[in-house]
Amino acid sequence: MATEGSKPCVYLQDMEEVKKVFARFDANGDGMISGDELYGVLKALGSDTSPEEVARMMAEIDTDKDGCINIDEFADFCKNDDSVDGGAKELKEAFDLYDQDHNGRISATELHQILNRLGQNCTIQDCTRMITSVDVNGDGYVCFEEFKKMMGNR
Repeated sequence: MATEGSKPCVYLQDMEEVKKVFARFDANGDGMISGDELYGVLKALGSDTSPEEVARMMAEIDTDKDGCINIDEFADFCKNDDSVDGGAKELKEAFDLYDQDHNGRISATELHQILNRLGQNCTIQDCTRMITSVDVNGDGYVCFEEFKKMMGNR
């Protein structure tokens, strides 16, 4: 998911949003993200990230080398550094995690599955409302272009 120098969460501009995402990764609530917690969230999202890749990600993000990622390291990692592609690769990777059937569209059902895997208590109707709020062309799905616009508005 992350490669050297990449910023997989470039759309997290607001510190409150960073804290919410951090809390999802910090499964035991100790204020630190361990390698096991990072691996668990990636797996829940459907990523086939290997333990070796997780170790590389941890090494990249854990700047104080204490073996865990704290909120400051996570926030630094999530800052938009205006990279060459503007984060397009990372946005596509995020989109692909939600697009479970790989048809180029995120349905309310796919959104519901992912959010429930992440421990969110929401209904299909909630997810339908979320989809409708960003569904510019009215087809009932979120395509990558709509997803990019939605993430750009955060």
